[in-house]
Amino acid sequence: MGYLDHAATTPMRSEAVAAMTAELERVGNASSLHASGRRARRVVEESRERVAASLGVRPSDVVFTSGGTESDNLAIKGLYWAGRDRPDSRTALAVSAVEHHAVLDPTQWLIDHEGAAVCFLRVDDTGQLDLDGLRECIGEHESLLGLVSIMWANNEVGAINPIAEIAEIVRSRGVLLHSDAVQAVGWVDVDASLVDALTVSGHKVGGPHGVGALVIGRDVTATPLLHGGGQERDVRSGTLDTPAIAGFAAALEAAVSTQVERAKEISTLRDDLVARVLKLVPDAVLNGPKDTTDRLPGNAHFTFPGCEGDALLMLLDAAGVECSTGSACQAGVPQPSHVLVAMGADEASARGSLRFSLGHTSTSRDVDELIAMLGPSVERARRAGLTSVPTAV
Repeated sequence: MGYLDHAATTPMRSEAVAAMTAELERVGNASSLHASGRRARRVVEESRERVAASLGVRPSDVVFTSGGTESDNLAIKGLYWAGRDRPDSRTALAVSAVEHHAVLDPTQWLIDHEGAAVCFLRVDDTGQLDLDGLRECIGEHESLLGLVSIMWANNEVGAINPIAEIAEIVRSRGVLLHSDAVQAVGWVDVDASLVDALTVSGHKVGGPHGVGALVIGRDVTATPLLHGGGQERDVRSGTLDTPAIAGFAAALEAAVSTQVERAKEISTLRDDLVARVLKLVPDAVLNGPKDTTDRLPGNAHFTFPGCEGDALLMLLDAAGVECSTGSACQAGVPQPSHVLVAMGADEASARGSLRFSLGHTSTSRDVDELIAMLGPSVERARRAGLTSVPTAV
């Protein structure tokens, strides 16, 4: 099986498996005061220190969550609610049009239920944020704008945003900046101190599912989504999953410590994949940044004219190659990619695209298997597309 869907989830690293399994047979609630509880608490706090060191922040800035979706929701809703309740009542926020639905959907919820004013920030044809549009939004809503959320790197087309420059524009105006760095951590330099809140997810870096973190400064107020035991600075109540947190910390540390070397290896492998796909299917279109320094090392996103992306995906799957049409969270929902539409693609192109994503276990064999199966699969997908076109009368 050729696995080319690491952006959806990547295999657990051996370090994470060892750290997690070591805790699975041990008892102890990290909020309990007895010996077992104190031991579990020590594991949690040592893990917090490892996460903080990997991201360049203080341990007290790390709030453990169930993963990227919860962290994004806590950032968007929690920071919006806190800003709304300030004396100067900040009731506007801005998000890029290509954010993951874990950011876009809570934003839409705030529009529908809270009357929030929202700027949906435009991107260019590579998927990177249009900085002039950001400046225009701030200029128009500055007195009301409380939060800007811009992903560090796009999960579909791999476009890396200039977060340092964005931070300078946003934070100099006294506006909070959140970034979903789920795809970026472990592949590019991520300095969480550049932003006020940062989302990280365990299973994207080789850790377990169901665990992640929102990195949020102690001086930043967020209204909780969950109320209960007051864990995690009373920002995120709930019994801490000690085994998962240990596995997450080990995976993140391993991913960041090997980032430079592994990113170089995977970039070379990705470039080979791109060149071979374009040679095999000359009319395929590579989406996203053409400058590889602006693209995630493992990302290759193509449009295959005349193909339905879902049909091509299933044909490749039947041939033993696993990939994606975009975000795994939207899989099975037949709709064009909102990312490609925001980049200026028409609906047909947005439906006829596939993402091949490499990760820490990828080898040249994965690319070879794709190339061996792609040509026949594209031909069959195109024939299927033609037979579905109504005949003119």
